Amino acid sequence: MSSEWEENILKPKIYATLPIPTDVEKFLSEYCEVRKWIGEDRISRETLLQDIKDVNGLLTSGIRIDDDLLENAPNLKVVSNVSVGFNNFNIEAMKQHNVIGTNTPYVLDETVADLTFALILASARRIAELDRFVKDGNWNPTKDDQLVFGLDVHSSTIGIIGMGRIGEAVARRAKFGFNMDVLYYNRNRKPEAEEKYEAEYCNLDSLLERSDFIVLLTPLTPETEHFIGEREFALMKKSTFFINVSRGKTVDEAAMIRALENKEIYGAGLDVFQKEPVEKDNPLLKMPNVVTVPHIGSATKKTRDAMIMRAAQNIVSALTGKGAIDSVY
Repeated sequence: MSSEWEENILKPKIYATLPIPTDVEKFLSEYCEVRKWIGEDRISRETLLQDIKDVNGLLTSGIRIDDDLLENAPNLKVVSNVSVGFNNFNIEAMKQHNVIGTNTPYVLDETVADLTFALILASARRIAELDRFVKDGNWNPTKDDQLVFGLDVHSSTIGIIGMGRIGEAVARRAKFGFNMDVLYYNRNRKPEAEEKYEAEYCNLDSLLERSDFIVLLTPLTPETEHFIGEREFALMKKSTFFINVSRGKTVDEAAMIRALENKEIYGAGLDVFQKEPVEKDNPLLKMPNVVTVPHIGSATKKTRDAMIMRAAQNIVSALTGKGAIDSVY
């Protein structure tokens, strides 16, 4: 009995702010003492700060990690994000407190690429708009069939801003699924991607001027905040569809709204917004040529479960030294 008690005492303590599948909890319990938030609503900041005072690891998604939180959790060693993004991390503060930050790359790439093409197709063929049209009791217009026309995706030109793993997954679908010409802009050239997908590396302005579909896939950093703004929208063709599956703040949303209202671009497909949840009076929600979804890039059960397991493996690796870790710095 005493040896079992000693073993439990020695286990690092972790806290999960989101639901975790049974197999993930079982895995974590082999190495750690697991506590978790079980409320139906998102955990409040006050409750979180109270609950993590003695923990060594935090398994979470989107919780702001800043000086306030870190000073409140002096034993914290690792924050494991169930996300490929980590813009909720104050990295300098985490470094000062010697706290490791991890994310979950790779496992969501194909799922996010699927959603990207769903937004491309839904935007170009006006799926959401015409779904409402039929459900309102309508069918083809009696006088002019062109009122329900969309634009072709196949054999058009796609411009990918950010040719990382997800960008390459989008390029593969574009080239081999839809016979699209692939342009890309990235901090570094990707010769292998150029060869695989016949992708053309070009500067940002050229991509904006030539693309029929522009997909933004950059992470949110101080350098990429409002990366696409008034100047960039003005360079796009009037027939362009703009697709954002990165982060809302990578785009100057006010400039995008003006571009859509002034018909400088044809339409948009958006998974992310400047403020989330999106405000009910946001003009984007009233535009028939804009497809909006609630930040669901990785939202399938298979992918989310895989992300949580990877996040669990990261937190165990950081606290016990068992295996590799997806550290973000």
